[in-house]
Amino acid sequence: MSERTGRFLVTHADGDAAVLKDVDRGQVHTLADDPGVEAGEVLEGTVVPEPPLEVTYRLEEVDSRRSLTVEESPEPPTVHEREIADEQPPGEVTRVERAGTGELHVLTVPEGRTERTVADVLDDEATLVRAARLGVGRVEVRSDAGVVSVRYLP
Repeated sequence: MSERTGRFLVTHADGDAAVLKDVDRGQVHTLADDPGVEAGEVLEGTVVPEPPLEVTYRLEEVDSRRSLTVEESPEPPTVHEREIADEQPPGEVTRVERAGTGELHVLTVPEGRTERTVADVLDDEATLVRAARLGVGRVEVRSDAGVVSVRYLP
């Protein structure tokens, strides 16, 4: 395996080792040591395999580095988000591009599953991967009975 340049989400870092996920290819790279990264950061850079077995990697170069935040907002979904939810059956998701950078996802769920869905979105690594892929720095989750909006914001 050769060096790999890309965008990586730090999924784990504990001072001894770190794990990076390539957000465009899905490949996971375990670093032989922790180069001072934190879980939730997005790195653009290059990883190279460590000889002789080449099963772990070393962070060779970092071109950019940024943090992601994922938070639940006390605000309810907007009128626009509610309108989208009203037009789709439970279990559906609508993705809408935002003007500029980011995306909006509106999920319609059974009313009794709203809180669980919010918790799932907040804890899901895929939320961070999508944020990294979109180039945003913040994910805001809003909810009201039966509606969850996930806002990927700059």
